[in-house]
Amino acid sequence: MYSDICSLHVPLPEDIEKLKWHGDFQRAIRVIDRRLEKDIPEVLKKRLLLEKEILSRIPGEYPYSWDQALVLLKERVRDFAESELEELWEEDAAEWIYIDGEVHFKDDFFSNLVKTRPWFRERLIFPEDKGSNREGELRDEVLWKMKSRGGASYRIHLKTTLRLEETAERPGERIKIYLPIPVEYAQVKNFRLLAVTIEGKEGSRPAREDEYTVADAAYPQRTVCFHTVHQPGQAYSIEFSYETHMKYQRPEADRVSDSQLSFYLQEEFPHIRFTEYLKQVTGEVVGKETNPLLKAQRIYDYITSHVMYSFVRSYITIPDIPQYVASGWKGDCGFQALLFITMCRIAGVPARWQSGLYVTPLSAGSHDWAQFYIAPYGWLFADCSFGGTAYREGNEERRQFYFGNLDPFRMPAVSQFQQPFCPPMRWIRNDPYDNQRGEGEYEDRSLRPGEYETAHQVIECREI
Repeated sequence: MYSDICSLHVPLPEDIEKLKWHGDFQRAIRVIDRRLEKDIPEVLKKRLLLEKEILSRIPGEYPYSWDQALVLLKERVRDFAESELEELWEEDAAEWIYIDGEVHFKDDFFSNLVKTRPWFRERLIFPEDKGSNREGELRDEVLWKMKSRGGASYRIHLKTTLRLEETAERPGERIKIYLPIPVEYAQVKNFRLLAVTIEGKEGSRPAREDEYTVADAAYPQRTVCFHTVHQPGQAYSIEFSYETHMKYQRPEADRVSDSQLSFYLQEEFPHIRFTEYLKQVTGEVVGKETNPLLKAQRIYDYITSHVMYSFVRSYITIPDIPQYVASGWKGDCGFQALLFITMCRIAGVPARWQSGLYVTPLSAGSHDWAQFYIAPYGWLFADCSFGGTAYREGNEERRQFYFGNLDPFRMPAVSQFQQPFCPPMRWIRNDPYDNQRGEGEYEDRSLRPGEYETAHQVIECREI
């Protein structure tokens, strides 16, 4: 499956591309099936087989017709007019596609507008839609602590549970379930796996040793893998603790060494690609700068000030993520991290991926960020998403903190982008690049989005 994913860089035939973007998905699949019967290059065959999978996933992420979206907005936004929806649509602020030639909006387009548009948030009718700024306040608090004390450390205790929807249950069949745990490197110390549990209708029981596998401590996409027989109502749960230790860094350009790393500079298909467009964008941003720290700073400043945060459809449905961001200037945390990594590598600055969970005393949720290497400082952090939020809020101190530094509320479950699980999945994952929500498969297919729910419960998040 991983060689198939790498085939994303292969262009689709124009007729299939036309059908896809008109939203005629079933016809596009039929055309692909006919094309696969012909004598075509093997790499194109892999690309078309992968496209069939992509086409089967896209429509379900866009449930709102134009009229349905308008009704939702008028019910929840004071004095909302259809002309405003037209403006949001034309600005690409409300994520959309065509389905059978009609505009449909993504399932989370409303939440995205609330998150990114202050004028929109101010007109919300229901207070619960507005959310809270407690997360931003918490980031500022820990930023102050790290600057004044030289760092911060936290002990975190989590419970993660994956539960199948009733319609996805196949009692008596063998199943594999993968749940993320921390990679024991970088900021992580003292990891302990406290419990591996199978929960059923008649109660919970510890999983037997032959029912699960724990990936090695440094495995780049680390999981606990359940491999057992599924029973009705069965859920899969792990409980673990770890510590994060973050040192505050103040890298200075005049202390940067002349000798730097010569790895983490390569292309990695399908996404970390040095296209002519990205090379030109990077050249414009970096200019004549030669200091690697200042190169990375320019790239970070540009992304955080130009890319609008946006929820996105499944990563697998987008052939070239960094180029997608650098042409449309929108994307979520992972999209922005990939653009930063790619531009840094083009500029000769080693950069790599880190992702997992953002865990605070308030909640736990998925998040992605990046690292870049500058001698003599070593691996530094860059969180373009949090930096961009700070930029939009006018908080320059917080924006600059997330260049070089990271808060201690992180659980890195992934140290390398696009790596297989251990043991490997047979079928294609919902997210072949990353892992925060868990994955699963029966012997004949993988579980799809909407067929299971993953919950991360914060039992303890305490400063040490």
